[in-house]
Amino acid sequence: MRAITYDRFGTANDVLRLKEYDKPSPAAGEVLVRVKTSGVNPSDIRARAGGRPGVTKPAFPEISPHSDGAGVIEAVGPGGDAARIGERVWIWNAQWQRAFGTAADYIAVPSEQAVLLPDHVTFETGATLGIPALTAVHAVLAGGAVAGKTVLISGGNGTVGHLAVQVAAASGARVLATARGDAMADVKTAGAAHVFEYDAPDLADQILQATGGELVDRIVEVEFGKNADTNAKIIAERGTIAAFGSALDMAPVMPFYPLMFKAVTIDLVLVYLLSKAERAAAVETLTELLMRNALNIRISDVFALEDTAKAHDVVASGQRSGSVILTI
Repeated sequence: MRAITYDRFGTANDVLRLKEYDKPSPAAGEVLVRVKTSGVNPSDIRARAGGRPGVTKPAFPEISPHSDGAGVIEAVGPGGDAARIGERVWIWNAQWQRAFGTAADYIAVPSEQAVLLPDHVTFETGATLGIPALTAVHAVLAGGAVAGKTVLISGGNGTVGHLAVQVAAASGARVLATARGDAMADVKTAGAAHVFEYDAPDLADQILQATGGELVDRIVEVEFGKNADTNAKIIAERGTIAAFGSALDMAPVMPFYPLMFKAVTIDLVLVYLLSKAERAAAVETLTELLMRNALNIRISDVFALEDTAKAHDVVASGQRSGSVILTI
């Protein structure tokens, strides 16, 4: 079988190689998936480039990247449920703490990491569910139902943010979002009642004017450090800031007392480390949203397996309006 691999950190063109391997055999508790699509996420790019804090070399002699993907179960391990053979599935955490991810013709993964993909959902969409969609669902709903509550989605035109707007709107929330320029109209179409320029100097005042002075119950935050002061002004008592990024300020100074005296919960969202119960809840909700066609999942670029380096460069550039995937 073919697989993209790297054995050292570096730029995509320098370190990614297409190689031939034997098809893996699923162990007990595993399934063998014939991969149809592979999702390329910013975390995959950081891992390949050596951008994770404190990590100086790859964890394995060779790594095949990408945690997200979709395909068809071709075999099950000893004692496995043979009825799953032929099942269309999407995959989560394929390369998390493992050597071989979905940038390959085949992958063997624990059975629970291969989730039934509804018949009407394409493999291309399936490759976007593991990180972007589960992050959006968990960030919006991990604290409980949001029906009737006010939810702010920071970066509503980003891959996760655009999904989070839709998740919140489909769950009955009054949705506010930030974006910029032409993207603001798209975010409103996705379900936001009000969309604000994310870099407006009076952003907090604009938000409170739009809500009639009512504070925000939950904030889904892509830039925790940069927006900490604004969020402290607009968050409600006992509200939650669910942050999944802080790229522009990785060591923020937090307005502690304004947040403490509202008893604000700060939830740092890392989708790789969801508990079994959290993941089960997110998967169930995501499946329900997919079944009622509540999500418009955008795919901006599609590459062949041999063009994985180009796919990585597109994601690294930040110049995309949706997910980047490989077809295999």
